[in-house]
Amino acid sequence: MKTTRSRRPQPAIAERKASERTAQAAGVGKRTGGKPAGDEYSTRNPAFGKAAVTSAKPAAGRGRNEPVTSTPVAGRGRNASATSTPAPSRGRNVTVGAPATSPAQGRGRPAAAPASAQQTRGGRSGRGAELPASAYESRGLRTPRSKPNPQGGKAERPTFEAYKAVAAANAAIGVGDETRKIKYKTVSRARRMQLRQGSVKELQMQKELRERRVATTEIPAERLQKALAFTGYGSRRAMEDAIAAGKVSVNGKIAALGSKVSLGDDVRFDGKKVVLKWPDRLPRIVMYHKQEGELVSRDDPEGRVTVFDRLPRLKSSKWVAVGRLDYNTSGLLLFTTSGELANRMMHPSFEVEREYAVRVFGELTQEQINEMLKGIELEDGTAHFASLQRRGGEGFNHWYHVVLKEGRNREVRRMFEHFGLIVSRLIRVRFGAMTLPGRLRRGHFHELTELEILGVMRWAGLKINGRQADE
Repeated sequence: MKTTRSRRPQPAIAERKASERTAQAAGVGKRTGGKPAGDEYSTRNPAFGKAAVTSAKPAAGRGRNEPVTSTPVAGRGRNASATSTPAPSRGRNVTVGAPATSPAQGRGRPAAAPASAQQTRGGRSGRGAELPASAYESRGLRTPRSKPNPQGGKAERPTFEAYKAVAAANAAIGVGDETRKIKYKTVSRARRMQLRQGSVKELQMQKELRERRVATTEIPAERLQKALAFTGYGSRRAMEDAIAAGKVSVNGKIAALGSKVSLGDDVRFDGKKVVLKWPDRLPRIVMYHKQEGELVSRDDPEGRVTVFDRLPRLKSSKWVAVGRLDYNTSGLLLFTTSGELANRMMHPSFEVEREYAVRVFGELTQEQINEMLKGIELEDGTAHFASLQRRGGEGFNHWYHVVLKEGRNREVRRMFEHFGLIVSRLIRVRFGAMTLPGRLRRGHFHELTELEILGVMRWAGLKINGRQADE
């Protein structure tokens, strides 16, 4: 069996260590650049002079930058302040010549030095004298910072009075009352629903549809604000304001509201050339299972989570929400890159059905159900359900499935509140021909394939580029 034995020190290492000990005993250190300890000086520490009181006998310590006098002191800490009898200390930056009340002992914190002593080189806090109060006030609305210690060593933490003074200064100018507080959020992207891969024939058809483009001769002229919004310069309303302000020109002339553009026109926005994008391919459609506590908005002043923070990012276009859902409502929410398809599904004139699952505290009577189907008066007009079905329940909770053909603000909740029933849960399960998949979890999304998108466009009566089929 192989045994191990301790390694003996190499002769070269032993000789090097012996030479280092000899050099240290002679008062030569690395920081002095080979100079004797009595002639040392440091550009970083103004406490050291060019000359120090030395003696013929060198120090027996092993530290660096240690001016030596006659008798050592037993201290081993850093920044030790000594009398005319410094120590064979192992620390650094020992100041010599200043009187002290007692020798520094132990390896703890540095001994206190008199106020007249110069600052010794400590840590990061020993950079200079204490700053005046006006210097902290000039920093603005910030939390009071640690003050440098003029004696070196650890910095002084701000006191409770300093925090109170900063809070009072902030309150004096209205911080927290007039200033809007933005909550910075970290939102994770929604996960994609896992699906099995289709057959070889389906994949080939999807690839052909993905690469299919509409001929340029089939792309008609578009309104200028619509073309700019589709390119990604902003909303249609913002583009209308820009056109009214005279910021947009077409073929060298200032454009007016209602102007149309076609392929080959020279469009400029604020003097810069605009490369317009045209709907010449299949749009993208996403089914998202919205969670409660998410806003259907692109920006929220309070910094709450929005559904657009959760969707996958787009490079050349933007997502258009098909309808909206309340903050406390969950369920199916559709997004597309085609404004024509979104308008086709949202406009009340097309009467696209929206189905909701509703849980209420209490139970509807048959007379109330008949009245809801016939129509009830709300603040903004008459509202009625296209259908209403009982779906069971336990105790005080009862479920109903209702169908609407319009999408007014909080319409389902207001109709149940008309009879004194409180809706405790509201889920949208269907929008038009698209139903919320049972495998689609909350907070996940499913992007329709090219074949599914083609079926939706045919159901809406639109071509690939979003134009009507009869155009």
